[in-house]
Amino acid sequence: MAKKSEPPCQAEACALQDCLGKNTYSPEKCDRYMRDLYKCCAKLYDETNDKGESTACPMPSVVRRWLRTHEEK
Repeated sequence: MAKKSEPPCQAEACALQDCLGKNTYSPEKCDRYMRDLYKCCAKLYDETNDKGESTACPMPSVVRRWLRTHEEK
């Protein structure tokens, strides 16, 4: 997780929301922010044995599946 935020990954979620607000008709421009959020969530789950909780993160299986299907190029 890049920054210490409460709840965890909140800063990444806010950055994604800001990007989506600015790019209503081009959400693909926000892929970097989505990746940052999901990487933060994955790290939270890895560090807490999937017990970590954050309103900014979907459940662990969703995070891992998204990261698997959206590999970095």
